[in-house]
Amino acid sequence: MNNTIVQAKLLHLFERHDVTLELDEEWLVTDGDFPAVRGSWHEGAEGAPGRLDVDVVISEERHIEESFAGHGVGEVGIRDALKGFERNILYVLLAACWYVTDDRRIQLQSWELGVRTWDVFVGPLTFTRDDVAAPDGLLSGVHDALRNESLSGELHWIRLFYRRADDGSVMAEALLDNQPWPGGDRLLSQLSWASTEQGYSARCFIALDIRDY
Repeated sequence: MNNTIVQAKLLHLFERHDVTLELDEEWLVTDGDFPAVRGSWHEGAEGAPGRLDVDVVISEERHIEESFAGHGVGEVGIRDALKGFERNILYVLLAACWYVTDDRRIQLQSWELGVRTWDVFVGPLTFTRDDVAAPDGLLSGVHDALRNESLSGELHWIRLFYRRADDGSVMAEALLDNQPWPGGDRLLSQLSWASTEQGYSARCFIALDIRDY
């Protein structure tokens, strides 16, 4: 029942952004084909947040996987997790996969990587606190780190995550096409993140596609 609620809410969310999807069993599909979207809700243990897993299939062999915490039980938790999905990655997905671009919500850039020119869709760097600023050099650092990668001529996506605990310990993770990305990990460790007594976390989602002239 919860996943039925998730699909209904995802369907409505995409409709609000001028993307019409169709329900096909457990998937929401685009004109009977890809991209296709599925959301799965997992209740948390007592007192713990639940988790919303969102899969976006862009071809037979490639799909984007992202997860979002949701505070509350059942539909309350689902709504909370969907807010995180919308805030963090929805607008990048709309631009990169459905060609619906809102430049008020994301940054649009053009990068030269190798012999190709790429359209780059940069989602916001979102923090769990409002009083923490983004470190200098994040986006330029991502650009430089990608120069060392051999990117195939198709859509690619990056997820960056940084967490500083109350005790000052740090966990940072960069993924490129769902896989660990050592170059991104090095970048995150080299940036001058805010040092605060109270912990925080930050995440950013980026997609790149070859410029279509």
